[in-house]
Amino acid sequence: MTRPPRTRTTVRRLPDKQVLDRSALDAVLDAALVVHVAVADETGQPFVLPLGFARDRDRLIVHGSTASRTFRLLAAGAPSCATATIVDGVVVARSQFESSYRYRSAMVLGTFEALHGNAKREALALLGARLLPGIDGRRPPSDQEVAATAVLALPLDEWSVKIAAGDPEDNPADLDRPVWAGVIPLQHVWGEPIDAPDLLGGHTAPAAVLGWPQGRA
Repeated sequence: MTRPPRTRTTVRRLPDKQVLDRSALDAVLDAALVVHVAVADETGQPFVLPLGFARDRDRLIVHGSTASRTFRLLAAGAPSCATATIVDGVVVARSQFESSYRYRSAMVLGTFEALHGNAKREALALLGARLLPGIDGRRPPSDQEVAATAVLALPLDEWSVKIAAGDPEDNPADLDRPVWAGVIPLQHVWGEPIDAPDLLGGHTAPAAVLGWPQGRA
């Protein structure tokens, strides 16, 4: 599915890197582990929060403390911007100016909605499944913990995706410079699980965790 570009999310700098296919947005959001959410308070002071998140079909789900002033601003419907970026490598050109990153990035504009009741609990379960895939047996949130947690949803209505996956694009005048140029790929790899120092009962890491290096982006 391809959407027509909107004025606020039309890429003007390097527009050839913009991707309008909705599947590209889903792919970036499903691979990223953190989304940065921006909001300004009543004085105009901007704040940016790095948050774990989940994509629930056509919306983003985030959670935080109900005591958070920034979350209260978001829940009240303040205009916001959420971004996710995955760096896939460093592009080393023959000049500093042309050196860059390989990356996948997504930006979503809109306003968050606070979730309550069953919708809130379902969203928390979705967040748990997204952030801890395959890990069963965790204690679900208590009523007190649910009450202390704000859960917000941002619709994926107005968005922009940029993908840079190319090679160095040097000025022709620099091509004969006696230096190396190329790409240094960045691989995201999960390490070996480390037991908690107070782990009781001789439990070992579950198979789902051991499979994360193959099963998560």
